[in-house]
Amino acid sequence: METVPLFDMHFLHSEIQEAVNQALTEDRTRYDVTTRALVQSELIGRAVIISKAHGVLAGIDTAKETFRQVDPSINFVAQKKDTAVLTPGTPNSAIDSNLIAKVNGPLASILTAERTALNFLQHLSGIASTTNKYVQAIQDHNCIILDTRKTIPGLRELQKYAVAVGGGKNHRKNLGDGVLIKDNHIKAAAIEGLSIAGVIERARERAPSNMKVEVEVETLEQVQDAVDVGADILLLDNMTLSQLDAAVSLVNGRAITEASGSVTLANVADVAATGVDMISVGALTHSANALDISLDIVEIT
Repeated sequence: METVPLFDMHFLHSEIQEAVNQALTEDRTRYDVTTRALVQSELIGRAVIISKAHGVLAGIDTAKETFRQVDPSINFVAQKKDTAVLTPGTPNSAIDSNLIAKVNGPLASILTAERTALNFLQHLSGIASTTNKYVQAIQDHNCIILDTRKTIPGLRELQKYAVAVGGGKNHRKNLGDGVLIKDNHIKAAAIEGLSIAGVIERARERAPSNMKVEVEVETLEQVQDAVDVGADILLLDNMTLSQLDAAVSLVNGRAITEASGSVTLANVADVAATGVDMISVGALTHSANALDISLDIVEIT
């Protein structure tokens, strides 16, 4: 892959450090009673981290940071960078497409860090791999795949980074990133007698001037009202393919169109074929399957 995630890498590194620290604290790695009971402290181990499935690598720096925080004397040597395409293999065949990293150092420390490092790698690579499947599915259409705010609390920055690694684009990272008027905002404003057009106008007046105004619409009537009052982006929520077709025709380039809701790998190409500009998929972050990645000890001295 040639995707280069556009992230503030200094900020991302601080997020990685914090996430790893929290994960290791949660796992009580300082009290690994099994390893302490069974593994002699002087033993040195050599291990490989390999992929046992096809996918896209994400989270290599997170795995490296995990081993560093457990024991700075561990030597972690990445064999691939994020965005690398992985293929399955075994430790004995770990010479190219499935070899992710080599790990050398105190065996006890490697074993203590193993699960947390793999949790990050498997989860983030799973997100990148799932995202890439969606991106590939619509490659013949002028459309982009977006993530959502449906992320695991505390891991949003890393999850959205993994989406970017997989070739997707990031929607809002937080509530301050943009105006998105949802159905419940519209219901709340209706108490004051505001129509959907009135809600958009109020948002335009009160939100920062440099922010685009996006509004969730569920019917063609709402599409018409929103585009007439100058909404920048229309989130076409849970519309059928025929409704999406009609909505795109109705908008006729006057606003950006985003399809959302009930999108799967099986239907994403059909959704893109309606002519929408963007498709947001919550499943990229909240339902991506972990990629099968393992750590195997190959030598003990």
